[in-house]
Amino acid sequence: MPNTSLSRRGFLATSGLALSAGMLSGAASGANERIRIGLIGTGGRCRAHMDSLAKLREAHNVEVVAVCDVWKPNRESAAAIIEKSFGTKPFQTSRFGEVVSRNDIDAVVIATPDFAHTPIMIEALKAGKDVYVEKPMSLTVEEASEALDLARKNERVVQVGTQRRSESRWKAANEFIASGKLGKVSRISAANYFNHARWARDYDNCVAEDVDWEAYLFNRPSVPFDARLLRRWQLYRMCTNGLSGLWMAHLIDAAHMVMGSTYPNSAVALGGIYYWKDGREHTDEFHAILDYPEGYLFDWAMGLTNAAGTHYTVHGLYGTLNLDDPAAPYSGDGGEEGKAIEAGKLVTGPDGDHMANWLECMRSRQRPIGDIEFGHQHSVATIMAAAALDTGQRMRYDRDQRKILPG
Repeated sequence: MPNTSLSRRGFLATSGLALSAGMLSGAASGANERIRIGLIGTGGRCRAHMDSLAKLREAHNVEVVAVCDVWKPNRESAAAIIEKSFGTKPFQTSRFGEVVSRNDIDAVVIATPDFAHTPIMIEALKAGKDVYVEKPMSLTVEEASEALDLARKNERVVQVGTQRRSESRWKAANEFIASGKLGKVSRISAANYFNHARWARDYDNCVAEDVDWEAYLFNRPSVPFDARLLRRWQLYRMCTNGLSGLWMAHLIDAAHMVMGSTYPNSAVALGGIYYWKDGREHTDEFHAILDYPEGYLFDWAMGLTNAAGTHYTVHGLYGTLNLDDPAAPYSGDGGEEGKAIEAGKLVTGPDGDHMANWLECMRSRQRPIGDIEFGHQHSVATIMAAAALDTGQRMRYDRDQRKILPG
């Protein structure tokens, strides 16, 4: 097949989606109206969302009415789970356009591979749907900005799947740091490490006749069917920007939350493929440092060969706060002599329910805890880090132009 891409517009023309400018569906907002959800991408991450929605079915008057997946076994098994959980058979399709164009759907949950997150969200927002979208929200600043502008223009409720925003220790950390008790914070250090091949899904049962390949590639280069691109998509450049988007999105969003930050000034990164010679196009080691205008560095590392380095620590002039521990302990470790704080733990409350918050905001029309604005911010940071790794250059963000530039 030729190495050309099918435009999003061209794909949508073949997938049953015809949108007029300004077309909006009536999202459920009344206290007694049922919220009707369509699921787009029904793999492992979406299964957790299906479970959440089933638990919230009665309390939040919500129903899943459609499932979309390009791989038939995923789609059919998800539909069976939905029928069992909600008592009715959902509409099934391999084309997301057939979901976002339906008048009986108020909102969609997007849990596809990374490259499709924001393009599908943009079409859903144009169709007047509210959206729950997985992280990383976007792989390009241009699409992230388009989605943010659409959400504001069409007054849509968008929840991004960065669930730490619903965990109480991160809010408590923000209040603790703002109080000055930790002193001036100049560094946040985070790392994710594991040593098992969690991405190595079996693909022997993924055959071409069960996959709507055109739908999967809808805005990617046209390539022959390859089950690895569907089942092990995390390894390939056409599907994601690597460890930065896959993992750093959560950690950098948490830094923004605890520090009250928005966008970094600049980013540098190094990495390589040091062990996993499995055909991957992305590194198995990634180290990035980002500089923030609030006067601190965020350093993040990830590796896939050793599990000893996981941490999340905030370093202030008077001590250190450990947010990798759910108890969120702090101590005077590293603090200035004579001013080091006494050891203690943050006062935290119960964690929130990320999915429930989205549903509640769909009714109130308030912005959710993981609003699209925060998704735009973590997208910029992770895209900068990925670009720094790929180019070997320091990358900076121009807030006025909303562009990432070298220098």
